[in-house]
This record gives sequence, structure tokens and C-alpha cells, in this order.
Amino acid sequence: MSNIHPAAVVDRRAEIAADVTIGPFCVVEEDVVIDSGCELASRVTVKRSTHLGKGNHIHEGVVLGGRPQHLRAGQQVGGLTIGSGNMIRENATIHCGLGEHDRTIVGDNNMIMVNAHVAHDCRIGNHVILANNVMIAGHVTVEDRVYISGAAGVHQFCRVGQLAMVGGQSHISQDIPPFVIVDGISHRVVGLNRVGLRRNGYTDKEILDLKSAYRIIFRSGLSWDDMLQELRDSFPTGPAATYFEFFQGVKRGIVRERRCQVQPTLRIHSAGEEDVQNQSRRKAG
Repeated sequence: MSNIHPAAVVDRRAEIAADVTIGPFCVVEEDVVIDSGCELASRVTVKRSTHLGKGNHIHEGVVLGGRPQHLRAGQQVGGLTIGSGNMIRENATIHCGLGEHDRTIVGDNNMIMVNAHVAHDCRIGNHVILANNVMIAGHVTVEDRVYISGAAGVHQFCRVGQLAMVGGQSHISQDIPPFVIVDGISHRVVGLNRVGLRRNGYTDKEILDLKSAYRIIFRSGLSWDDMLQELRDSFPTGPAATYFEFFQGVKRGIVRERRCQVQPTLRIHSAGEEDVQNQSRRKAG
């Protein structure tokens, strides 16, 4: 038998694996499936039509499969599917799909930190980190190995490409291409995520190709169609080919690069130079 605390409320129609741990004051509704190795701390709520894969660790106060925060949410809403090996920390919320047959999907081995929110119909990949207070609106896609820093917000229907890193308090209203860093102050792209690329085993040649593709995207001055054609011709294979594939699905535009404004250069004169200049002015006078 699973280890269910007597103070927990578990619907008899839920399917709970034998080794699942459910702490006090949890609520598990009907049509819920919880696979082996999962641990639910106290005050976790798992709403109907939610499926938890193996080995998920759900911390205090989490709500999984809650109703979408949407005016069109009817009596019959969708469900939530969460993969395996995820850690979901205190008071995070993940909502179900908006329509009766829609589902929000979270992949494997993700960390969703305190107070983060994933809205209805989102697609979260694998090995994703959502830091504290991250807000993901409805229909957002977050690809594999993305890191979104604290208090960042992502507008509905946006996409965040694989291995992108998003700075804290960013306001994201367009798609973020793969492999880039977005600055949390300007909300603009500031370069490739080189540290992430090396940590994930990308070769020097692959990183050089990504750098070349980055220049085509952000610095070539080409039109959108010409830029796509250049990417397609120059990078038919390898990680850099991901850009062309990603851009095929762009509907909201992409986050632009932060370009530093050119500032006037001020020359610093030494004390000796100032004396020479003063003497020259006296003679001229």
C-alpha cells in the first residue's frame, strides 16, 4: 500500500502506485494517476485529470491541474500531464488545458521553484529551470534546458528556444531564439549562452557555427526572408540548423538584440599637458 497520511483526502477513483507518499492535508481528486516513486508533501492539491509520471517530488502548497485563469473556461476543462523526475517547490501552480480535450504538458527532470506559475496549455520541455516567481502565460512553449530567472514574465503564445537563458525580471512578449541570453534589465538578447553550450557538450566547431548564425540573425541587416534563406543555405545540419527550424514557427516576432549606444570619447589630459596648454595660451595672448 502507498504511504497515505490519514489527514489526506484521496478520491477512491484515483490511481496511486503502491510506493507513493502522500503527506497530511493533501487533496487528490478523481481521474488522477500518480506513478511510482512520487512524493507529495503536505497541503498539495492534485486536481482531476492530472497524470504524474515517476519519481516526482512535490513540495508544500503546490496546486497541480487547477482551472485555467481564463474567461472562456467552461464547466469541462482539460488536463495536465507531468513527466518523470521533476521537482516542484513550494506554492507553485500548474494549470490544466483550457478546452475539454486540451492538456498542459510538462516534461522530465525539471525544477519549478517557489511561487512559479505555468498557465493553461503550456508545453514545458526537459531539464528546464523556472526560478522563483516566474510567470508563464497560456499557450507558451519552453524548450529543453531553458533557464528562466526569478520574477520573469512570458507573454501568452510566446516560445523560448532550447538552451536559452532569461535574466531576472525580464518582460518577454516575443519569441526567444535558441541558445541566447536575454538581459533582465533591457529585455533584449545580449549574446550566445556560451557557458550553457559548453556545459552541455557542444564542440568548438558547433559554437563557432552558432556564432556565425547569430551574426546573420541579428547583425547582417538582411530582410526576414533573406535571413531565413541565408541560414538555410549556410547551416543545413548541426545545432545552427535549429535556428531555421525555430523561425518557421515565429508568429509574434523575435526578441531583438541589445545594441549599445555609441558614446563620445572624452580625452583625459594629464597635469603636465594642461600646464603646456596654459603656457601656449599666454604666449598667444
